[in-house]
Amino acid sequence: MDKPRLSFWQIWSMSFGFLGIQFGWGLQLANMSGIYTYLGASPDAVPLLWLAGPMTGLLVQPIVGAMSDRTWNRLGRRRPYFLVGAILASIALFFMPDSSTLWMAAGLLWILDASINVSMEPFRAFVADKLNVEQRTAGFVMQSFFIGIGATLANTLPWIFRQAGVSGTTASGIPLTVQYSFKIGAVAFLLAVLWTVFTTKEYPPDNIEEFERKRRATYGNATGLAKVFRIIAELLREISHAIREMPRTMKQLAVVQIFTWLGLFCMWMFFGLTTSYRVFGAHNSADPRFALGQEWGGNAFAVYSIVCFAVAFLLPKLASATSRKVVHAISLVCGGLGLVSVYFIQDKWMLLLTMIGVGIAWASILSMPYAILSGALPAARMGVYMGIFNFFIVIPEIIASLFFGRIIRAIFGENSTIAPLYMVMAGGVFMLLAALLVARVDDVAHRVAIDDVLRADAQELFTVPEAVQPVPSSGLINEE
Repeated sequence: MDKPRLSFWQIWSMSFGFLGIQFGWGLQLANMSGIYTYLGASPDAVPLLWLAGPMTGLLVQPIVGAMSDRTWNRLGRRRPYFLVGAILASIALFFMPDSSTLWMAAGLLWILDASINVSMEPFRAFVADKLNVEQRTAGFVMQSFFIGIGATLANTLPWIFRQAGVSGTTASGIPLTVQYSFKIGAVAFLLAVLWTVFTTKEYPPDNIEEFERKRRATYGNATGLAKVFRIIAELLREISHAIREMPRTMKQLAVVQIFTWLGLFCMWMFFGLTTSYRVFGAHNSADPRFALGQEWGGNAFAVYSIVCFAVAFLLPKLASATSRKVVHAISLVCGGLGLVSVYFIQDKWMLLLTMIGVGIAWASILSMPYAILSGALPAARMGVYMGIFNFFIVIPEIIASLFFGRIIRAIFGENSTIAPLYMVMAGGVFMLLAALLVARVDDVAHRVAIDDVLRADAQELFTVPEAVQPVPSSGLINEE
């Protein structure tokens, strides 16, 4: 069908839910290691407690993505998932800082991650559903805007509360600044998604009879769990076939991605702890300086979000002047050096400078590998390959969750306050290795039709936490 042009405020409203979703991701990434530590987790136990992220991504996102493609009811196709996910995620966010035990917090994180994935996965297809080709650029850019704003607010909120005079802790030792931030985040998440749900309508399928016929062909008479298992079986068949025929460029990029994301997970898991122990000099989680360090670590994460948004639109021009490989390699070097330099920094203001390099790397990580990959994929199978490509994000997170704790115990022993610093530095080394491996990648660089890219985005099986996936208008895909 020919879709009418939407006004600026209509595009604003349909994208506003991303502000809430990013509140959830931002609060989680900046504060969960600290919450676990307040509840008694040692640094070597923290990685395993982060396992919720990759596992829920593997299980929830492909199922929700496939189901939303085959849903139509009074709320539409994507909005039912926005709403259910937002309600569950808001409940988990609200009660997370009230956790009294380590396993209560870990359980709530599983619920939170799964629920955010339920809300976020259909949002990517929502733009292609609602906007004509000429306006999809504006739709993706608006999502990027709300992601940047949401991440910045979520990361800085505990520090803002501290500056406003909030002090004290819960019975479990979690600072009230964190508690208030999560509760505000829960309300913001729900209200932002509700705004999108109730101000934005969806178009019905072009041919409702054909839509119903395909849905029956997919599900048969299956309902409930049987329907979920039917979807999983179909996804596994398609994925296994595509893996056997994976293009060479994708295999080369896979190695780059694994080292890149090992570096990022080292940062997300340990940067806040490093700030508390190294920069603020805390001796343990009961030390008042520990909470100050956690809050300042959130400020540092806000810096890299701001830098990412600021430089993202410069990267296409640099790639045109040089090449996508050169831009990505240099960006990874900036991120790697930023993380390694933490070893030499003990001033909190200087610490923020390390995140400039990380922000540059993050902007490239969210665009260049996908742009390079898109030129090497068969258009008809781009959706499934984009989903498989995100395996190489989930796999390093699982590796980090399962093995980093054992490595810390073997090298530094249990309850080491110096281990987080060296894990952040290891993250920098991983990024530098990824930069070197970019040289091995064959950038095929053929033109890909914009509709193929949009279809791939709509069918994507996995979505990066806190991520903005590349948009066709970035110039990275359709311009050489």
